[in-house]
Amino acid sequence: MNTQILPIEDPALTPDAVETAAKLLRAGGLVIIPTETVYGLAANALDGVAVRRIYEAKGRPGDNPLIVHVSDMEMIPPLTAQFPPAAQKLARAFWPGPLTIIVKKSGRIPYETSGGLDTVAIRMPSHPVARAIIAAAGLPLAAPSANLSGKPSPTNAARCIEDMMGRVDAIVDSGPCQVGVESTVITLAEGKPRLLRPGGVTVEALRRVLGEVEVDPAVLHQLEAGAKASSPGMKYKHYAPKAHVIILDGTLEQFVSYVETHKRGRTAALCFAGEESALPVRAFPYGKKDDPETQAKELFDRLRELDDAGEETVYARCPGKEGMGLAVYNRLIRAAGFEVVKL
Repeated sequence: MNTQILPIEDPALTPDAVETAAKLLRAGGLVIIPTETVYGLAANALDGVAVRRIYEAKGRPGDNPLIVHVSDMEMIPPLTAQFPPAAQKLARAFWPGPLTIIVKKSGRIPYETSGGLDTVAIRMPSHPVARAIIAAAGLPLAAPSANLSGKPSPTNAARCIEDMMGRVDAIVDSGPCQVGVESTVITLAEGKPRLLRPGGVTVEALRRVLGEVEVDPAVLHQLEAGAKASSPGMKYKHYAPKAHVIILDGTLEQFVSYVETHKRGRTAALCFAGEESALPVRAFPYGKKDDPETQAKELFDRLRELDDAGEETVYARCPGKEGMGLAVYNRLIRAAGFEVVKL
C-alpha cells in the first residue's frame, strides 16, 4: 500500500491535508491521526469492513474493543442506547480530553468496533488536528494506538512510520503528543462507575465528579484466563519492547545493588532522571522520580529506544501508584508481563 505522509500542524493552515485525510476515511481507508494521548490508527467506526482493516494492519486480536472518537456532542446520540447523567457529568468536566466513557451501544455500532460487546467506548480528543479530521470526515472514528499490536504506543509520527508504513493509507504528522499514554477508561454500563484503565484523567479527579468510583482489579493485575476484556489495554501483554523487562520495587540503593548482581548479556536500566551515574549498566531515564506527568510523556519513547539499542534484559524503576503514577505503573507492568520483584 502506498502511504501518504500529511504534515498538519494547524488545521486552519492546511485545510487541503485535513480534507485528504477525511476523504480517505469516508472511502473506508485507514489514516493515522494525532491525539493528545498517543497517535491513533483511525477508520470509520460505523463500517465493520473498515474496522477489520485496523485489526489486520495492527495484528490485533479481534476480541479487543476499540474506542470511538467524536468531535462534538452531537455525534454521540446515534452511537448509544443511552448517555446517562453520570456520563454527561464526566463529559462536561473532562471533554474534550483524555477520558473514554463506556456506555451501552446502539445498533449502529458494528461487532468489530465493540469487540463483540454490547457496549461502546467513546471519547472526544482535545487535539485540534484530530477533531478537525473527525469533523471534516463527518464520521465517528474507531482509533486504537497506531502501533503493531503489543509494541509500545507511538507518541510521534516517526514511530508510526516505523510500524505502519505500507500498512495504512496515510499518516498525519503533527509533532509529539502531549500526554504520552492512552486515555483513562471508565465504564458506566455495569452498575457502579469502574475505572478500567488509568490515564490522563486520574481516579481522584473522577471521584471528585462522580463520588464513588471503583478500580477494576485488572488495572494492577493480570486479567483472569478466559475473562472478556471490557476495555482496550486489559487483556494482553501490551506496550512491550523486545527486551525482557523486570520491574524492581525498592529504593535506588536496592535497585543498583540488584542490577549489579543480576546483570547479564545486554542489560540496561529504565530509571528516573538524575540516577544514570549511579547505575552499573546503560541507563534510559523516563522522567523525574516525583513527576508522573513527565514519566507518562517519556515512557513509551524510552521503551522504543531499548529496542533501538538492542537491549536484552531491562530492570525498571517502579513508579508511584497515586494520581498519574497509576497510569504509568499500569503501562509498565504490562510491558513487563506483570513481572515485579519486591526488593
